[in-house]
Amino acid sequence: MSVLVVGSTALDSIKTPKAENPRLLGGSASHAAVAASFFSPVKMIGIVGKDFPKRYLDLYRKHKIDISGLQIAEGKTFHWSGEYEANMNNRRTLSTELGVFENFTPHLPEGHKNSRFVLLANIAPSLQHHVLDQIKKPKFVIADTMDLWLNIALSDLLTLLKRVDAFVLNDSEARQLTDEENVLKALKKIHRLGPTYVIIKRGEYGSILSGPSGLFIAPAFPLERVVDPTGAGDSFVGGLLGYLAAASGPIEKNLRRAIIHGSATASFCCESFGLTRTSRVTSADIKNRVAQLEKMVRF
Repeated sequence: MSVLVVGSTALDSIKTPKAENPRLLGGSASHAAVAASFFSPVKMIGIVGKDFPKRYLDLYRKHKIDISGLQIAEGKTFHWSGEYEANMNNRRTLSTELGVFENFTPHLPEGHKNSRFVLLANIAPSLQHHVLDQIKKPKFVIADTMDLWLNIALSDLLTLLKRVDAFVLNDSEARQLTDEENVLKALKKIHRLGPTYVIIKRGEYGSILSGPSGLFIAPAFPLERVVDPTGAGDSFVGGLLGYLAAASGPIEKNLRRAIIHGSATASFCCESFGLTRTSRVTSADIKNRVAQLEKMVRF
């Protein structure tokens, strides 16, 4: 089955202590859609400006991503600039220019409204609601978020949690949302807000899944060298849902393996700037890393 990905499409300028790369393809939808495309057909909804490079449209097409729902508007593409410290867990935003994204309203083509697997990538909760209002009978909806929406759109986010099957956030956002330092207590509180499944991203330490079958602690794929972690979380969720859409059988049966496939896919994102590495990966490369992860954790 195909996956519908809705989120931001952006140009990212990224600086690290060792290198600097301007106006790379980025955004939550871009990273998630490319990651999902290794497992399932993907339809992507987003918006870009007239300045958006043709080579990036070609990259979407190379991955057979349906971009008929990508709006190309008069104006500038959303541009984000950020800088990482030597410790890649520490990042600061240098500038944010919303451009055409400021007035983005996601409109789904008729053929997209029957999507069964839906990823509401990191955008404003009000826009995530707007997408769900257009979907007819989804089988599995997963929503991602960030601390910004906890600060300025909490009410919309809390309403959204009653409409999704799975919710993804990082450990600091889980503490902020629940006012709990203990992750187990935080998970219980988030479940009470609505979602059947909760996934907490923990960066280089992997992720935690909580659902009807209990907890699953998933590792990240260990890397000797991290070049740029921008988009790794989006790649993780995209790979996860892409695998889930392609797998036969119930969601509960496949979700743990889906998370491992998401982890393996996301690891490639960190090995170069933007989507440079991920866009050159093969399905065989991902399978190899999944096999390595299985070997590492088996006991």
